[in-house]
Amino acid sequence: MAGTRRSQVALSLGTLAIGAGAAAVTAQLPAEGGYAGVGPNFIPAVVSAGLLALGLWLLADALRGGWKGLPAASDAGDAGAEHAFHGDAFAWVSGGLFLHMLLIGSAGFVIAGATLFACVARGFGSARPLRDAALGLLLALAVYLFFTALLNVSLPAGVLAPLLGTAGI
Repeated sequence: MAGTRRSQVALSLGTLAIGAGAAAVTAQLPAEGGYAGVGPNFIPAVVSAGLLALGLWLLADALRGGWKGLPAASDAGDAGAEHAFHGDAFAWVSGGLFLHMLLIGSAGFVIAGATLFACVARGFGSARPLRDAALGLLLALAVYLFFTALLNVSLPAGVLAPLLGTAGI
């Protein structure tokens, strides 16, 4: 089996493993539904089933000759030049995720979300950090208000609590 097919099988099996792990955790969640009849395990079960189905589909394609529509491998390596590892992009996106985890408890959901958005935008090649931060702030605020005011789900307001008031409470 060529290196590309081995990596495709490995990624397929990894997707199946994540789906199986998510299904195992979902099985531990209570199934009783509230007035809507849908319990807290419904969405995780849908995601688990989707991951398992995707993993099976990818594995079947990998075993039948490889995933379709991939660019041909080049001299740069098995993955092809357009799929080369970009360390700077990886660092920006990973840093954004870690900053989000670090900030969400103290600075709040909106600040953490805006920071994550700006870091991911930079990782994807944006050279306009102020625009990205402003857009991230608007998107994170819209998501915060949607969840807190419309769905009545508590998200941490953090340092913006005086401005956001008691949305969702």
